[in-house]
Amino acid sequence: MKHHVCMVSDFFYPNQGGVESHIYHLSQCLINRGHKVIVVTHFYGNRKGIRYLDNGLKVYYLPFPTMYNQCILPTILTTFPLLRNIFIREKITIVHGHSAFSTMAHEAMFHARNMGLKTVFTDHSLFGFADASSILTNKLLKFSLADCSHAICVSHTSKENTVLRACIKPDLVSVIPNAVDSSMFLPDPSKRHQDKITIVIVSRLVYRKGMDLLAGIIPEICSKHPDVQFIIGGDGPKRILLEEIRENNQLQDRVTFLGPLKHSQVRDVLVQGDILINTSLTEAFCIAIVEAACCGLKVVSTRVGGVPEVLPPDMIKLAEPSVKALVSALDEAISDQRNGRVIDPQEAHERIKNMYTWPNVARRTEIVYDMVHKLPERDLGTRVRRYYQCGPLAGKLFVIAMVIDLFFLCVLKFLQPENEIEECPDFSSTYRTSAFCNHGNKRKLLNEDKRRKGRLKANQN
Repeated sequence: MKHHVCMVSDFFYPNQGGVESHIYHLSQCLINRGHKVIVVTHFYGNRKGIRYLDNGLKVYYLPFPTMYNQCILPTILTTFPLLRNIFIREKITIVHGHSAFSTMAHEAMFHARNMGLKTVFTDHSLFGFADASSILTNKLLKFSLADCSHAICVSHTSKENTVLRACIKPDLVSVIPNAVDSSMFLPDPSKRHQDKITIVIVSRLVYRKGMDLLAGIIPEICSKHPDVQFIIGGDGPKRILLEEIRENNQLQDRVTFLGPLKHSQVRDVLVQGDILINTSLTEAFCIAIVEAACCGLKVVSTRVGGVPEVLPPDMIKLAEPSVKALVSALDEAISDQRNGRVIDPQEAHERIKNMYTWPNVARRTEIVYDMVHKLPERDLGTRVRRYYQCGPLAGKLFVIAMVIDLFFLCVLKFLQPENEIEECPDFSSTYRTSAFCNHGNKRKLLNEDKRRKGRLKANQN
């Protein structure tokens, strides 16, 4: 069964991150499997309107300004006219939202359900239950998933977290892990420093990524191991703290800051290292440790969230999120490195290559789409009850929001009936494959075209 899928998120290229990479690679693989996939996000700088990426992937950069952390202002109704127009033009059957932080994803799924479309949501994060930010985000997720057809999480720990936060049945949530494009993360031991052990950090330098822990680890490790140096890739508000630690301990020649990195630059940084350390305080999956292992690095990480599920024990050392525990784990990893008790980088690469692949993720996501497509449509009464059960006050507000959205939909249908919206023609899967992704077939078509022109010229002579 072939589907017309709309991926929606505030986070997409040219912004860099795990969600952006996930949407791009999943979309490419689904296109290769014959599905129609488009991406909808907000504009980034001068990147506005419609753009085409590899494999004919169409991206709508909508004219909605961001409010905070790359997310648009939550207004609900203002996004509806444009999103409705896109859904109808592209003949969308499934709207797939990504990230609990994304305002656009939640609004798109809400409008899609009111239009009678099926929705799927992928949660990429873990949240707590105590602080104000988590409480508000969890309530929003509960509203968004109350009428969602199905949800996907990237780890079993993430699934448990989402089920508790959104108060949904576990059988409505599937676990499909992230993956890595192994061809982009080939190991190269020749890039490593021969006389020093290099510890690499590739992360956003923010509190959630445990930069306060890293600030305590660096001076202690440097004082115990004179042959250890640190390379830090990434940027964020905690960079100032780390730079102060470097200055105060006179470690300018042993701690290097590379600043913001493009995803295409990450591999070139990783292959310079022997060990990668991940100090995150919360992680649903952590694609960074998979990329590091794919490049042949030993991984040291905090034992949080879904991280223990990601790599086998001989490729990672886990520690509690404390300076003392992480320093101890790093000591062991450094000792293993000195004594040659490490996995061959090429062997590690081959293992990761077979463990996490995007075609496998696409096949499993396709199963979810097929299942969602066969679900019977919920009647209005069932949908109202689902929203009403979200809380004594919030439930009533959610029902009011749905009624207003349905009324606005009626207005939009009156002002612009569906038959007046021009449908966008589809590229055939054969054309996509030959013209964009299968270079061998493309070369064959070009050669055939040359031969045809040659025969035509000979006949004319």
